[in-house]
Amino acid sequence: MNAISKPLWQPTPEQVASASITRFTQEVESQWGRTFGDYRALHDWSVEQPEEFWISVWDFCGILAATRGNRVLERLSAVPGARFFPDAHLNFARNLLHRRDEGLAICFRSEDRVERSLTYVELYLQVAKIARGLQNAGIEPGDRVCAYMPNMPETVIAMLATTAIGAVWSSCSPDFGVQGVLDRFGQIEPRILFSADGYYYNGKQHDSLAKLAEIREGLPSVEQVIVAPLVASQPMIDEVRDAVLWSDFSVNADNIEFVDLPFNHPLYILYSSGTTGVPKCIVHGAGGSLLQHLKEHRLHVDLYPGDRFFYFTTCGWMMWNWLVSGLASGATLMLYDGSPFYPDENVLFDFAAERGTQIFGTSAKFLDAAAKAGICPRKTHDLRSLRTLLSTGSPLMPESFDFVYESIKKDLCLSSISGGTDIVGCFVGGNPTLPVWRGEIQCRLLGMQVEVRDDKGVVLGPGEKGELTCSNAFPSMPVSFWNDSKGDRYRAAYFEKFPGVWCHGDYVAATQHDGMIVYGRSDATLNPGGVRIGTAEIYRQAEQVDEVVESLAVGQSWEGDVRIILFVRLRDGLTLDVSLSKQIRDRIRQNTTPRHVPAHVIQVSDIPRTRSGKIVELAVQRIIDGEPARNREALANPKALDLFADLSELRR
Repeated sequence: MNAISKPLWQPTPEQVASASITRFTQEVESQWGRTFGDYRALHDWSVEQPEEFWISVWDFCGILAATRGNRVLERLSAVPGARFFPDAHLNFARNLLHRRDEGLAICFRSEDRVERSLTYVELYLQVAKIARGLQNAGIEPGDRVCAYMPNMPETVIAMLATTAIGAVWSSCSPDFGVQGVLDRFGQIEPRILFSADGYYYNGKQHDSLAKLAEIREGLPSVEQVIVAPLVASQPMIDEVRDAVLWSDFSVNADNIEFVDLPFNHPLYILYSSGTTGVPKCIVHGAGGSLLQHLKEHRLHVDLYPGDRFFYFTTCGWMMWNWLVSGLASGATLMLYDGSPFYPDENVLFDFAAERGTQIFGTSAKFLDAAAKAGICPRKTHDLRSLRTLLSTGSPLMPESFDFVYESIKKDLCLSSISGGTDIVGCFVGGNPTLPVWRGEIQCRLLGMQVEVRDDKGVVLGPGEKGELTCSNAFPSMPVSFWNDSKGDRYRAAYFEKFPGVWCHGDYVAATQHDGMIVYGRSDATLNPGGVRIGTAEIYRQAEQVDEVVESLAVGQSWEGDVRIILFVRLRDGLTLDVSLSKQIRDRIRQNTTPRHVPAHVIQVSDIPRTRSGKIVELAVQRIIDGEPARNREALANPKALDLFADLSELRR
């Protein structure tokens, strides 16, 4: 029996019956007089009858609003341009703070140095104090409030306080360089800047105040800087102009005056990666973000009140925004800040086991690194509570699926999810009532008319590779780009290739199970001999060679065609020789096609990546073509780019 003849995991009838998506389906059938034989039928209804679907999600999730109004969708056929719930007024933070009891809202750990927690009632009162402080500072709806902070409780509190009064939130993690922060926050002119005094990473204490002082001087719009302590009990903030301590900014208050605003009122400003220029400022609306996140959490993740909900992320990645919305479902946020490999590769599983985590989220790269480290949490940790493992950031290789079921837990819904900053959510992802097939994302998400298209816009069938597109409107489409009043840059980013159809930039194929496989970014797709090859296909094979830790493939223009160059980072102490190079090339040839085989395999000591862990093929492509790499500040390790300049191997 071959590897794909049966699923790696199949939910039991009891698991299917108890899933929220099952109850949602039953309620929809009763309310609208419909019958759905399977998930595909439910999905078809969700995109064919969007008004019925989105009002059902609103009701099922119990969204709190001052008013919803009678209209669900305005200008349905305008993509972009459709408006959801155009008469609704609500407050995002009110929906995340509807619980005010002694249940745990946040469990926080910063490596082995800090650990604390907050109940829901404590969280509410902390938010009330900061919200009152913001009001006293004159902050009004639409003003921007920014944070240069670790993934700590004060960051969540500051965000909730900001959005409670209708201001707009934006954040970067403290590992960003000064210019990277200014490239982002400088465009949106914040009035308030939150920061911590420092952070812990890889067992070391890092100071944030020196960089914070520079950032403050580079943001003339900032009127006040609020510093939360993490590495010191009383941070010395004298060198930061207009800075006050968190405790001094807080104002005694025991209630929050939530400001109800239109459905599309700006909530978050997120940023494109910035690896090809100054980052785009993507504005997301309060109602759309809330509705999309609740749909994904309740129906596709199967998140319940009281669940321990973990995602390894920083405040510079949209997964932080996604995680924090778990409060709207009454979950306990598991916040971890620091290295996922300190003091060893088990640290995140330690946190999950000790806290009885139900939902564990991480990156595909972390799972690959954990597999290469040879750990086996199934044998070393009590993971009985764990029922869903989420993965995103890059394609999850089939071998990583094997690792999860062999070494982490057998009875587990492994949900690879894919979407992005552009929609602050997902196009494709998990479903607790569907089987998990090796190497496949389980399904297209409800309400998202996701299709695979060729370059001419023709919709392709299962197994045919093309562009991931979405041909219907959905609530979490960006409200706008900042300073793009006519929407020209917005339309160019997503609708230029296929007018009226969102083109996401992923190279994918649908599967016979109605799932999805992602082969990489379409702008990084290789074209030797005119044949499109996804980089993930090459990485999958190269990284199965034991000596290879990770790899990066680019296309180099050569003699009128394109040839593939593969860069590899090897285990410590190893050197690439002729034998190992042949082993890598042979494995790629045997498991793909001769066109996938790189012309050169070159060893490098590091591979450049964004701060959310994605490798940056395009930046390397520019370097080897003799062009300058733009905006190095967007990278977590910008010095790695220097390793790819003037390589003699690329001249022969």
